[in-house]
Amino acid sequence: MGLNGAVGATIAPVTAPISFVNAADDSSCAVPGTWGSYRDEDLADILRRSRTVAMVGASTNPIRPSSFVFKYLTRKGYHVIPVNPMAMGQEILGVPVVGDLRDIKEPIDVVDVFRRHDAVPGIVDTAIEVGAKVVWLQLGIRHPEAAARGEAAGLTVIQDRCMKIEYGRLSGELAWNGIEGDIISSRRQRLLTR
Repeated sequence: MGLNGAVGATIAPVTAPISFVNAADDSSCAVPGTWGSYRDEDLADILRRSRTVAMVGASTNPIRPSSFVFKYLTRKGYHVIPVNPMAMGQEILGVPVVGDLRDIKEPIDVVDVFRRHDAVPGIVDTAIEVGAKVVWLQLGIRHPEAAARGEAAGLTVIQDRCMKIEYGRLSGELAWNGIEGDIISSRRQRLLTR
């Protein structure tokens, strides 16, 4: 059975153009419980222009947060590459796990980090080495010194934010579930397209 008990019903991927709602140049979101203030337009730009996401700390355990984010970003059309030396050679959703960012042979747009803060300096250094554009530290992960080093080398560094949550918030998708996303509009919201 599928949705609402319908036999054979499936969830189709969103293919319609998606735009961020009210992500004006002067808007920013300091989400309670998160560190830093990032302009919505900057976060939206990263989500729009990124294609390849290297997920450091991706887990083969389907109940770990990284698994939920991996699946979500994949369904939104991102090419997500799992990076975890302890799971190297295994697969996550059919994608082979690599042991190191250096093992990825294609350009990396975002390094999405699901590791403890003490691992961040080494990850940032490797992200610089491989030419990544963005290092995105998940909720609860901050390392100001490593972030400053990355920014000095030309990386965009986002700390203490979740790509899945920000995508849903900025696209209006979270509002479908009754969650306040700091975006007010009388227009029907459309999902983000990249």
